[in-house]
Amino acid sequence: MKKIFLFIIVLAGMHVYAQNPQAKTANGILQGVTGASGVVSYKGIPFAQPPVGNLRWKEPQAPLNWKGIREANHFGPRAMQRVIYSDMMFRSNGKSEDCLYLNVWTPAKSTNQKLAVLVYFYGGGFGAGDGSEYRYDGEALAKKGIIMVTVNYRLGIFGFLAHPELAAESAHHSSGNYGLMDQHAALVWVKKNIAAFGGDPDKVTIGGESAGSMSVCAQMASPLSKDLFRGAIGESGSSLGNWSPTPLADAEQIGVKFAVSIGARSLTDLRKLPADSLLKMSAREDFPITVDGYFLPESPQAIFNAGKQMDIPLLAGWNSAESGPDGVLGRLDPTLDNYKSSIQKLYGDRASDILNVYAPVTDADVAQAATDLATDRFAYGTWKFIDLQTKTHNKPVYRYFFTRKRPVMVSAAAGTVDRSMGAAHASEIEFALGNLSTNKVYAWTSDDYKISETMQNYFADFVKTSNPNGPGLPVWESLKNDNTRVMIFKENSKSQPDVNAKRYMVMDSFFNK
Repeated sequence: MKKIFLFIIVLAGMHVYAQNPQAKTANGILQGVTGASGVVSYKGIPFAQPPVGNLRWKEPQAPLNWKGIREANHFGPRAMQRVIYSDMMFRSNGKSEDCLYLNVWTPAKSTNQKLAVLVYFYGGGFGAGDGSEYRYDGEALAKKGIIMVTVNYRLGIFGFLAHPELAAESAHHSSGNYGLMDQHAALVWVKKNIAAFGGDPDKVTIGGESAGSMSVCAQMASPLSKDLFRGAIGESGSSLGNWSPTPLADAEQIGVKFAVSIGARSLTDLRKLPADSLLKMSAREDFPITVDGYFLPESPQAIFNAGKQMDIPLLAGWNSAESGPDGVLGRLDPTLDNYKSSIQKLYGDRASDILNVYAPVTDADVAQAATDLATDRFAYGTWKFIDLQTKTHNKPVYRYFFTRKRPVMVSAAAGTVDRSMGAAHASEIEFALGNLSTNKVYAWTSDDYKISETMQNYFADFVKTSNPNGPGLPVWESLKNDNTRVMIFKENSKSQPDVNAKRYMVMDSFFNK
């Protein structure tokens, strides 16, 4: 009878957990929400103190404890940002400097499951983006048996202002890169707390797209990252080659020039400005990642060249139309004459090197050749990321090329399609993370969902085992022993030899100096 009674109590406890899931973190107890799929979400979890007042432009500070049970049923505010990209669909409740929150989706039924974890950084050029965007929703991948975490980080002037006064007050004599340090603080939080959600702190993979992928590369380069993650996923971005960070002295002069332009005579003046005013005043400025001497003691290029980055498995790639023909031609018609004159303007006495590799024969070939060149000019840094990780370390590296064009738009006139020459920048995100159904703009087909299922399985397997290969999937070979095969994501995804090596080598001749 006692055994039956205890069994009933255990069942009741499981039921309570399912209906009222809770996680006991180092800072307090969280109340989550169980979805129809059984995946439990915890939204708006503070991983650092609000970076406001005197904490504006300082390293993120450890989060404060709370008493009682904190409801984790809604997203925290997104970072201060302007409306820059029309495809960003937020679920957060407005924007605020108080933005350092993360979100967890877990399929775990108990805290001892030790599931692998993917921590994902959003894209948006370090000027926009949020962990609440539909395309980053973590439920689909969580249903594959991993824990998904999205992280907010400071953007624009709030995340990347460098200034001599900031360096003077810093214990590390550095300034800038606060957004990257926010990501680092989130990883420290995950290491400390993810077991409370059924995760394994020793099985963390980081991932991201565009600026998120640049962040992944920078995190791998930073000496602060040791032991915080064991694998990385990079989609269309890195901090190498043409995307290399700015030297600190140059970045600080950008900060000084901006302060002077708005009449701020000191750091105190800058910190007194309301966040909305500062956002508006900085609208035309670009505040880059810096080689700050602390988070990045050297340029990532130097760190990767010397093999001093993290020796971990990497899965990375880019899309077939990261940029369109206008990235080379501007507003000119796609003719051979216009193409050759554009190449001459861009490359001067090196124009022939480009024309030998990106070589349209007729006017009809120009749009594709210009797209290939514009895409490679954008994607070169990702190629370099993959190349150097392969050359300087022995852990497996897996490269992909995403080619699936988006289908007809649902709300547009009949027959209206995506006019890009291939897979546009950022278009792979919904496929890889399993969120096609959240994007109502396009009339997704069965082939789209098939590709998405394949990509989800590869990504989930990589997070679980550091190897994307699994049952029922085409074999994805790693880059080693002179093997240059690439996984082509399309209607029937498969591994193929790299046929564009000459293109990337000519790009390398311009940037690898």
